[in-house]
Amino acid sequence: MLTKIILVAALILSIIVPFGAYLIGEKNRGRFKTSLAVNVFFFFGTIAISSIFLFSGNPVQAAEATTTAASGVGLGYIAAALSTSISCIGAGIAVASAASSALGAISEDSSILGKSLIFVALAEGVALYGLIVSIMILGKL
Repeated sequence: MLTKIILVAALILSIIVPFGAYLIGEKNRGRFKTSLAVNVFFFFGTIAISSIFLFSGNPVQAAEATTTAASGVGLGYIAAALSTSISCIGAGIAVASAASSALGAISEDSSILGKSLIFVALAEGVALYGLIVSIMILGKL
């Protein structure tokens, strides 16, 4: 019970504290690196705490209680989550640069609207590919 409370507290802090640091940085201008450092610290701190609780315990009882298939299922869920999350982060970065460039180009010449929308749509396709891969992984479980 205590481990669940600690994990929930770490997750809540990893969400709330970076936003608070960002808002403080907005008042002081130029504190983006501080809020980024706080966010990275709490993210990896949450990962470390959860991995400590994940791998603690008596391995003999865990081996008797579960089968080896449960470990494969858990790794499948992790693989599905990673394929979706990493592809969405990459697509977000691609859409940010392609869309801002497209808006600048459209403001200069409005006849290239169709071409610029194609590039933005191709960047969004990366997220869809990651989602399809994770659906295929979950289908195998």
